[in-house]
Amino acid sequence: MKVLLVGGGGREHALAWAIRRSPELGELIAAPGSPGIGRLARQLPIGAGDIEGLVEAAVAERVDLVVAGPEAPLAAGLADRLAERGVPCFGPRQRPARLEASKAFANDFCNRHGIPTGRYQVVRGADAARAALRSGSLGSQVVVKASGLAGGKGVFLPDTLDEAEEQAIRLLEGSLGGAGATVVLEERLSGPELSVFAITDGTRILECGTAEDYKRRFEGGLGPNTGGMGCVSPGRGDAAFLRDVHARVIAPAVAGMRAEGTPYRGVLYAGLMLTDEGPKVLEFNVRFGDPEAQALLPRLATDLLPVFFGAATGQLGGAPIDFAPDHSVTVILAAREYPGPCPSGAPIRGLPDAVETDGPAFVFHAGTRAGAAGIEAAGGRVIAVTGLGPDRAAARGAAYSAADRIQWEGKAFRTDIGAPSEGDP
Repeated sequence: MKVLLVGGGGREHALAWAIRRSPELGELIAAPGSPGIGRLARQLPIGAGDIEGLVEAAVAERVDLVVAGPEAPLAAGLADRLAERGVPCFGPRQRPARLEASKAFANDFCNRHGIPTGRYQVVRGADAARAALRSGSLGSQVVVKASGLAGGKGVFLPDTLDEAEEQAIRLLEGSLGGAGATVVLEERLSGPELSVFAITDGTRILECGTAEDYKRRFEGGLGPNTGGMGCVSPGRGDAAFLRDVHARVIAPAVAGMRAEGTPYRGVLYAGLMLTDEGPKVLEFNVRFGDPEAQALLPRLATDLLPVFFGAATGQLGGAPIDFAPDHSVTVILAAREYPGPCPSGAPIRGLPDAVETDGPAFVFHAGTRAGAAGIEAAGGRVIAVTGLGPDRAAARGAAYSAADRIQWEGKAFRTDIGAPSEGDP
């Protein structure tokens, strides 16, 4: 099977590694890829946002399957355009991709199909935002979200209603461009968070693991929200609990999409808050998480490539997706300034030549580039290091041991990922 993988971040590096392990793979191509992915795949200089370029490349290369890593090309209609040319895509079409591309749509969808979520209001102007916040219907603390895609930077947790009003108005006035033209105001739910993954062909559903992400920039859950500073897998919850999540969240979402004439094919990622009233949906994503993929995929005991192909073609089999009993801990090595503007160009020392290292640990490139002196830092989140072990403590030790060997000027990371005293993620 010939596969085109779209994207070039840490998630895509983990996907490339997982796909390369499949005995059914003939050739792996990546667009645009990264220095790490380049060791696993032939790369094409086509950006993940170049929909027509990706479609033409898939046709010219006669690929059997396109695997979409990031959400933006799916929201822009990549799977639709590929379908027009007869190329299967692992990832939903544009209309079902609204589950992530529009938080307003996702909240309304949950209401229509009885999927538990918090109270919310959708606003499109400053006066509406003020009225919603002052009405008291959302409580004294709210979450402010840009409805559109914001690269993991569109969720804000202000401490007061005055701060919430200021943040909502900043979004409405364009602080995140078009992503904030519509704002969702939600009640602040409390409890631990859990990410639950499933793969579906629009009818059949296979559970695909759990993880817990550390969103805040600094130790102890302090600082601004980020795209994710670390992750552990599996997340909390026994088999009975996960069956309940499937019945209350995953299955109704897949059935609701099908009932609305927009069958969902790909991976469905439910971000949940485990409240005293039970699990409630914080968000849906239409792709694997980042860094959740880097924590989840090294634990795999199942060949994912035929699963991806079955989902993309509406022929998903019934065999479960199995994971090794190991625990994983993923630590993000970031630029000191992240999530603010970050410098690029610092040479990285101590990078292994392969994904798998001693430990056991796995090193995935998240934001790197090839420079004159070798591989350089080129982004906010630069490297994801995953440790495996029979328990979380062993996995944590493997991750931090490998992370310590990787150095560049300005490197920063959280020291409490997977710590036994965690009150966060």
